[in-house]
Amino acid sequence: MNHDSNDAINTVAAVTHWWQRGVIYQIYPRSFRDSNADGIGDLRGITEKLEYCAGLGVDALWLSPIYPSPMADFGYDVTDYAGVAPMFGTLGDFDALLQQTTQRGMKIILDFVPNHTSNQHPWFTASRSSRSDPKRDWYLWHDPAPDGGPPNNWLSNFGGTAWEWDAATQQYYYHSFLKEQPDLNWRNPEVVAAMHEVLRFWLRRGVAGFRIDVLWLLIKDDRWRDNPPNPDYTPGMPLFQSQLPVYTTDRPENQDVVAGLRAVVDEFDDRVLIGEIYLPLNRLVAYYGKNLKGVQLPFNFQLLQSPWDARSIADLIDRYESALPVGGWPNWVLGNHDNPRIASKVGAAQARVAGLILLTLRGTPTMYYGDEIGMHNVPIPPDRIQDPLEKNVPGKGLGRDPSRTPMQWDTSLHAGFGGHEPWLPIAADAAQINVAVEDRDPGSILSLYRRLLELRRQHAALSIGGYQAVAARGAVLAYVRHTHDERLLVVTNLGVESAEFGLQSMGRAHSALLSTYLEGEPDITDGILSLRPNEGVVIELGPETSDRP
Repeated sequence: MNHDSNDAINTVAAVTHWWQRGVIYQIYPRSFRDSNADGIGDLRGITEKLEYCAGLGVDALWLSPIYPSPMADFGYDVTDYAGVAPMFGTLGDFDALLQQTTQRGMKIILDFVPNHTSNQHPWFTASRSSRSDPKRDWYLWHDPAPDGGPPNNWLSNFGGTAWEWDAATQQYYYHSFLKEQPDLNWRNPEVVAAMHEVLRFWLRRGVAGFRIDVLWLLIKDDRWRDNPPNPDYTPGMPLFQSQLPVYTTDRPENQDVVAGLRAVVDEFDDRVLIGEIYLPLNRLVAYYGKNLKGVQLPFNFQLLQSPWDARSIADLIDRYESALPVGGWPNWVLGNHDNPRIASKVGAAQARVAGLILLTLRGTPTMYYGDEIGMHNVPIPPDRIQDPLEKNVPGKGLGRDPSRTPMQWDTSLHAGFGGHEPWLPIAADAAQINVAVEDRDPGSILSLYRRLLELRRQHAALSIGGYQAVAARGAVLAYVRHTHDERLLVVTNLGVESAEFGLQSMGRAHSALLSTYLEGEPDITDGILSLRPNEGVVIELGPETSDRP
């Protein structure tokens, strides 16, 4: 979808929310900053680094789960949705963090984990106590198959069957992930009401919204039908990929659940819901909901999943823009706690170009802590592996520990993370890749991210403007961001060799605003932009003429 000038004016007029203009920064609390020397990051540690976050130029901090938990899956197994795990601090520490964040002009977004609880949650303890307990139907219990085995063929995302036998009550319960994470029954109105109250608890406290974990999994087939085989499955792939999860994910009734969550959030002023949804584009955009009353930002993971070449990325941008419902606000993600770091995927040099793309595409960007300093996947020795997914499904490249390692602050002990050996190892090159060193280097990737974020604040075309694809060839990706009175051209070289891009049709005035090299002016001669290897540039164009680019 190519947006013309009228579209750009309409786009600007429609932007009324902070989360449309803003940039979200994901913090994995265990790994950000350890304030009490126990090897685990905490809320006070985040508070200590708020000046850094504000100086970076982000608008909201999304915190991965901080709730009380046995930590079987590092907080995604919750025992109390209205508390804070002691390892992270107290509710008082959270309130202090929220207050300090607000004072610096930023907001807090919490992770919300509605699909499952811990098996130690009081709800589940009651549910499994007897078949007649009032909370029995809060979870997914089922009689065994005639042969005594699991009720059907559903598989866990963390390996093996998704059914766990409970000898005391002679039934199985369902778990999409670990057996320590039983799934809630979102068809039960009492569950729905209880989880809505969880949202209200935190919204009243002042959080700006929620990132909803595995949103597309909440409802399962009420006829318990077997999932069909995946025709593309080959031996060696993880077992859970051997099926098409048509009866355990993205069920039609899920849209009503999402609408209910949104209705709760809409009881409060200008809050946001962000949905974790790994689905094809045509299904992803359904989560904007009827009349845009679903989640405001169904996470768009296309950049995470695409081959890193210009033509593939140009195609995915066009497909995404075309798939968006009218009025649906786009968003982009380059890294998170479940995927390899972008610097490991594309290399250190190209990671700078990737950052430019993330922060100049139309929509709300989400950054992952450490990407702005070029952190890469850290090899984890076998005796240091923490991730239950890697332990359950070893050797498949599914382990998430390498992208969850501690933030690298300076050259002191443990890279400034804290005074105790951290829960995951520090990168071997942390003495070179860290905030303190890069803060002093005007050419560092940290300096680049700060400049890009500043550019977004200075130019409405980058934060709220329209998007228009521009034809390019080879390793070059180009597009224009524009409002009614501003046009910015973004040209990136995703290759390791020099490339050229013709500017003849782009208007006469070409003022370079930024190069990912952060040194020297981009070479523009006789209407030809010469790009260095792994270079991206932002160019301010003159007033639009009748010749459209």
